[in-house]
Amino acid sequence: MTGAGQYLRLERVTKSFRHTAVIEDLDFAIDRHEFVSLLGPSGCGKTTMLRMIAGLLPVDRGRIELDGVDITATPPHRRDVGVVFQNYALFPHLNVAENVAFGLEARKLPRDDIRRAVPAALDLVRMSEYAARPVHALSGGQQQRVAVARALAVQPKLLLLDEPLSALDRKLRETMQIELRRILRAQGITAIFVTHDQDEALVMSDRIAVMNAGRIEQIGSPSQIYRKPASAFVLEFVGMSSRFAGRIESANQAMAVIGTALGPLRARAEFTTGSPVIAAVRPEHVSIGEPGPQDNGVTMTVEDIVFLGPRTQLYLGGAGDARMLVEIGSTDHPPALGTQVRLRWPVAETLVFPA
Repeated sequence: MTGAGQYLRLERVTKSFRHTAVIEDLDFAIDRHEFVSLLGPSGCGKTTMLRMIAGLLPVDRGRIELDGVDITATPPHRRDVGVVFQNYALFPHLNVAENVAFGLEARKLPRDDIRRAVPAALDLVRMSEYAARPVHALSGGQQQRVAVARALAVQPKLLLLDEPLSALDRKLRETMQIELRRILRAQGITAIFVTHDQDEALVMSDRIAVMNAGRIEQIGSPSQIYRKPASAFVLEFVGMSSRFAGRIESANQAMAVIGTALGPLRARAEFTTGSPVIAAVRPEHVSIGEPGPQDNGVTMTVEDIVFLGPRTQLYLGGAGDARMLVEIGSTDHPPALGTQVRLRWPVAETLVFPA
């Protein structure tokens, strides 16, 4: 196993379209056997980055290295990189087995090797019984499995997946998330997965790289990304939160007091007095009740109640345009609409970012 971040490395990679930089001086690295998701809104550069790694787009400037070899100028078919596209890109005139065999035949492998590799790849994705079936007779989830089998059959050094689950309905997508993760981990595949779905990234990834405007805002484990977002953008894009505009009223010994429309809030943060900031809290940390010595507390009015099965969401409003989201258990009795309630959450769970 290589050292941390040494298996795939992008160094100062830049890509522009019509003189507009989509990605500029980007550094990125992952280790062997890692499953890393590129997460971000449309247009942030994640698919452009994936296509440069695959060799489908040339790099304007910078360097891409895979397993110790510079592949920056290597053509796509010589990079030993497998790609699963959003639309699967299966050949409609070929059956399932022929689709899986296509990449092996393109590499001019011996027929006996292909005969062994195709059933093994289909067995991996639990599609053996569909080998002779035409691809147009398959469901979306089955086509997705065939696309993965085709990519894995050639045993690539790196597997790239460009939003391959986006066309599936929610229930099937959630099933395929777990199934795809199982397959890749069982095979020890190094993979990069492009998605704009935060839940998908949290479920599937060893690490997540959150992208914004052609740069990586933060890279870390799903837990780090959710619990300790490095910027207000990451906070907003990954998970739900309540946010309050304010200004630092006092700060000492890594404890700051923030003046907001709802009153003072405390946070473990180091800021200069007078700095404009955004204070935030995740909804699962907020509860109804009087705050204790280590809590922040605000008073707000219940404006909406949404039942979501295992949990209920309360939407509350306060002074100015302050809004707050609270999650309670489905068996808890929510307060009535229009009720004023006292809310509390630990000071330690208050996040603060520059405004």
